[in-house]
Amino acid sequence: PAYEDKVGRRAIRVMDLADLETLPLKVDRLLTHHNALRTGLGHPEVAHEAIMSELTSIAGEVLPYMDRVWKILDDARRAGERILFEGAQGTLLDIDHGTYPFVTSSNTVAGQAASGSGVGPGAIDYVLGITKAYTTRVGEGPFPTEQDNEVGEFLGTRGHEFGTVTGRKRRCGWFDAVLVRQAVAVNGMKGIALTKLDVLDGLDEIKVCTAYRLDGELIDYLPASQGAQARVEPVYETLEGWKGTTGGARSWNDLPAQAVKYVRYIEELIGAPVAMLSTSPERDDTILVTDPFQD
Repeated sequence: PAYEDKVGRRAIRVMDLADLETLPLKVDRLLTHHNALRTGLGHPEVAHEAIMSELTSIAGEVLPYMDRVWKILDDARRAGERILFEGAQGTLLDIDHGTYPFVTSSNTVAGQAASGSGVGPGAIDYVLGITKAYTTRVGEGPFPTEQDNEVGEFLGTRGHEFGTVTGRKRRCGWFDAVLVRQAVAVNGMKGIALTKLDVLDGLDEIKVCTAYRLDGELIDYLPASQGAQARVEPVYETLEGWKGTTGGARSWNDLPAQAVKYVRYIEELIGAPVAMLSTSPERDDTILVTDPFQD
């Protein structure tokens, strides 16, 4: 509802709390919409007085934190300070570029960092994408490389794959280079942080999706239509696994040869270098190849 209120131009914004003369009219407009829906669904209406009381009670606590974010960021940038934006949710959950309608209600691609904060797009000079060494998804939606079998169980158990918000069990599958390659392009990624490589330790063989087959035709992208997304079949390349452990590795020399081969193969397929490689849940167990904060 909050997302829809914003694009419907009826949302209550922070600056509205500073003008108590016009706030009641804005609350009226908001409730005209929502109470009509609630009545139609058999729910009681929300009282105007209750909303006004809640908003006015928090105004004094919230307003001191209101400022021109674009100005703060622009001043910091001009002063030579480093600015880090962190996104949430994957590219394929983006309202425009994702697996619609199985998406979130906002843009999750890297470009949203600029439009959402108020910095110019040219101010962002490095985009680091984050992906696991295999693929996961929470909830419904197309998942070409899903392994609803012992492989999926292995990945889910070893990787502790449960949703951070809902606690739901994540669906697991092989690495999908088609999706990651598309995400690299859409986000303008200059590097990838590849995580959970250690989850693959001990597998005899590891598959990587390199393309899709749609109605008999070989394609290298995820089609836009919901029907076509449901029909694509993954095309796999099979790599030899490794018996050694990658867990806790902090340099390339600590990795089994086949693990290095796997990482290099992924780089080749997605068209972006692996800038960081994570080998355990511990933050120090990371191989830093490229430092994005280094000139």
